[in-house]
Order: sequence, then C-alpha cells, then structure tokens
Amino acid sequence: MAENELPSSFFNPSAFAFDTETMIALIADMQIRKAIERGEFDNLPGAGKPIDVSDSHDPDWWLKRLARREGLVVLPPSVQLRNEDAALNKKLDQLASEREVRREIEAFNEHVTWARYQLPAGPPLITMPRDLEATVAAWVARKEQSAEQARRKAEESRDNERAQMRRRLGFFRRRRTEQ
Repeated sequence: MAENELPSSFFNPSAFAFDTETMIALIADMQIRKAIERGEFDNLPGAGKPIDVSDSHDPDWWLKRLARREGLVVLPPSVQLRNEDAALNKKLDQLASEREVRREIEAFNEHVTWARYQLPAGPPLITMPRDLEATVAAWVARKEQSAEQARRKAEESRDNERAQMRRRLGFFRRRRTEQ
C-alpha cells in the first residue's frame, strides 16, 4: 500500500457508524422520495391551500385572534399619521357641513401635534399639521366641483331621455304618416 493511499475500509459505507435517529431519518426520507416518484402525493385534498396553524402553543393567541377579527393594525405613529393624512381628503368629502370639516381638521392637527411631542418610535415623523383655512377652501372647491359634475350628469341623462322620447315619438309619427 502506498503512503498516500487510504485503506479500503475508509470507503466502505458499512464502516460509518450512524445513530438510530439518523437511520430513521434517512429511511423516512428514502420512503418519501419513492412515494413522490410514484405520485402518491399528487391531488391530495387541500393541496395549494394555506395550512391553518393552530394557536394552541402561542401564549398571545387570544390577542392575535382579536386583532385579526377586529381588523386592528398596530403601526408606528408616524406611519399611522401618513395613512390618516392620505385618507383625510376622502373623509372630509363625506362630511356635509363646514363646521364638521373644521372639527375633523382640528382633531387631525391635534393628533399630529401630540405625535410630535412623543419620543420617536419607528420611521421619522414627516407629517405636518394641515392649514385649516386652506384645507376648508380646498374642501369647498371639491364640493362645488362634484356638485357641478352631478348637475352636468343629470342634464346629460335628461337630454338622453328626451332624445329617446323623440326617437320613439318619431317612430310613431312616421307610422301614422305611412298609413
């Protein structure tokens, strides 16, 4: 035997010692691979659907379930304020009076001011309080624009109804003259 050559027992697979757990894992893996090759895992019920993991081992299961059921989302104040700022115009457009709009803007500004005095948690707070008069003026302009669009739409539908009536009457008038 040469100096650099390894003994033949080194390459003998039975020369390796495996513990019981490793052997069971290898046998199980081999059985699973053979079953996959035979197609035994094809078309199983629930295939492609998410697994419903039980919350039984989670100590906060009830809190997570409550948050999921109620649709609660806990965000850092800066992110929450960005979302509120983005949705504020839509919320204002649903209000009927200027007093309600002013009250909503003031509440938003108070929320922003309160958040600015808190220690920063999460991303930096870049949301600024809204200018009350400018926001109310923009709300009034949007209200007037939507009222104008509604008026135009009503006129168009009225004109379309009149045109349809003329066409119907024209059909009956033509039939009278033909007879």
